[in-house]
Amino acid sequence: MSAATSSDQGGALRLCLADVDVAGQIALLHADSWRRHYRGAYADSFLDGDVVADRRAVWTARLATPTRSHTVVAEDDDRLVGFIHVVFDQDPRWGSLVDNLHVAHDRQRNGVGTALLAHAARAVVEHARAGGMYLWVLEQNTAAQRFYRACEARHVETARVSPPGGDPSRLNGSPRRFRMAWPDATVAGNLDTELGRRPQPR
Repeated sequence: MSAATSSDQGGALRLCLADVDVAGQIALLHADSWRRHYRGAYADSFLDGDVVADRRAVWTARLATPTRSHTVVAEDDDRLVGFIHVVFDQDPRWGSLVDNLHVAHDRQRNGVGTALLAHAARAVVEHARAGGMYLWVLEQNTAAQRFYRACEARHVETARVSPPGGDPSRLNGSPRRFRMAWPDATVAGNLDTELGRRPQPR
């Protein structure tokens, strides 16, 4: 990996551009986050199966041949504690998609997510053709919704959840998701520029 930036009040958190060598670590964190926060929306049979292998295949493919995307991991003392993946200009109206933002369970509420989101927003400003940014969050994930609203995102749409891997059996019923948007990504890009301004879920 190559260093992207450093951001943490204590100086310990490092943000690095991801490559295929960290696909396995990302997959482990991604699977753990899904199992903790997506249960009820995703089927137990899927979450309790080999979801790590599923995520490893996805991340290996993504990082081996990145296309109009940007993936950054957060490391603390050589441990991967979070990651974000943004796809540039994914939607003609809303702009670039933050397809994934996950933080290790024991590192939530201390600025990791804010630092990752701000970095992704600055990448959108620098590399995307359109200036907007958005993401999807599960209706049941109210803590994440509070976090994104604190980061000045707006709920602009409600839709059905797309099944992971396109397999409807991986969903539990017909869960809903919210589109949270920043019409101007520079708003999110400034989140970590002031000491102490690190919105977190409550």
